[in-house]
Amino acid sequence: MSQTTARTKAPDTRGPVRKLLTSFGFQILVALILGVVAGLIGKQLGPDEAGGANGLAATLATIGSSYVTLLKAAVIPLVFTAIVASISNLRRVQNAARLAGQTLLWFAITAFIAVIIGIVLGVTVQPGARAGDGLTPSDPYAVGTWWNFLTGLIPQNFLGLTASTAVDFEAQKATTSVGFNVLQIIVVAVAVGIAAIKVGRRAEPFLAFTESLLKVIQRVLWWIIRIAPIGTFGLIGNAVIQYGWDKLTSLAWFAGAIYIGLAIVLFVVYPVLIKTHGLSIKQYFTGVWPAVTVAFFSRSSIGTLPVTERVTERNLGVPSSYASFAVPLGATTKMDGCAAIYPAIAAIFVAQFYGIELSFVQYLLIVLVSVVGSAATAGTTGAVVMLTLTLSTLGLPLDGVGLLLAIDPILDMGRTAVNVAGQALVPTIVAKREGILDVDLYNAQREGLPFADDSADEEPEATADAAEGEAARV
Repeated sequence: MSQTTARTKAPDTRGPVRKLLTSFGFQILVALILGVVAGLIGKQLGPDEAGGANGLAATLATIGSSYVTLLKAAVIPLVFTAIVASISNLRRVQNAARLAGQTLLWFAITAFIAVIIGIVLGVTVQPGARAGDGLTPSDPYAVGTWWNFLTGLIPQNFLGLTASTAVDFEAQKATTSVGFNVLQIIVVAVAVGIAAIKVGRRAEPFLAFTESLLKVIQRVLWWIIRIAPIGTFGLIGNAVIQYGWDKLTSLAWFAGAIYIGLAIVLFVVYPVLIKTHGLSIKQYFTGVWPAVTVAFFSRSSIGTLPVTERVTERNLGVPSSYASFAVPLGATTKMDGCAAIYPAIAAIFVAQFYGIELSFVQYLLIVLVSVVGSAATAGTTGAVVMLTLTLSTLGLPLDGVGLLLAIDPILDMGRTAVNVAGQALVPTIVAKREGILDVDLYNAQREGLPFADDSADEEPEATADAAEGEAARV
């Protein structure tokens, strides 16, 4: 049954030039070009007189790191409220258990396809055997093992917060930094969400407050996303200065294999799945592209979560009551790029670099780790934990991770973009299979590549309530 959720929008009276200049995609593209130019200039300037970073390099690094810090600041409240709200929203949907099971099943199916593609590319391209000179093995800054993964699920405190202190004896100064464990936040949020449902009506005020808080946090994060072009400028410029083209050249075959695999999944596998379910490929890409764009430059599935959920509901026609469960779950566990393609090719690269022959059982272990252990990536930037989890399972040298860290930010952009595309794809497929997809909204004409403007941010209460009621009756 189709839902009627389309809203009447005022006609766009902007001229073509103004439309282009205010287009988020255009702003990101300009920031990308300017970032590359600034990075090349900064690299050409070289270090300052004291041997440190020059003024331009320091500015670009500060801009990029500040933007990532802003995204990370929203992770704890966003993950907690999103998971609690998503679990509570399942009350409004019939066959909630079936929807949850179908979602997890399609997460596993798409991850399986992605990891097979990664293994095939790793074996055929042989990136480890083609690695250039100048690569230095080193210990990874984070190590993932199955034991660490399992023990890491046990919350140390309510929000999984950690603190560490580094002492600089020469400067006689101590620096304390606070971190967090996303997996522990997810465990706590799931427990609280289930407990709230079990409590019943007495938990309604808490659930209403959580949903309201989630809306507030999403609005704040939306403001952060709005300045993504500025963050992109700093991140790209700093990447060019830090890594340059020499290290990229030494790992060209590896980077090429990764991006070929990502392209196959995004532009071949996903379209095939969309087509086999009777949906338009063009409508899928025009609908999901705003989220993919933000993911590419932010390198964070969780940071992109509000945009992913918005386009999944408003562009792809997935009922809000189901999307609010599936998308946050996907943002923390659905990682076709970071947890399937990348660790498969990277593990094969490390084995080839050290001259280790992988057995058939080890290839099966790569598949198992990718399908089962993707939650280890936890939706934050980077996939080192997932890679070390794979290497430790296979018994490969963990210091091989250091070979790949030089270009990890460049690869992470493509990985995260594919992650987010898959996080919107699976709810769309499941909704279509279960007959709750708003096909009319899915096939609605797109106005360019809509970046879900603020004018559409608030639904009339009657329309929202009617949509939720319709979803519950399906």
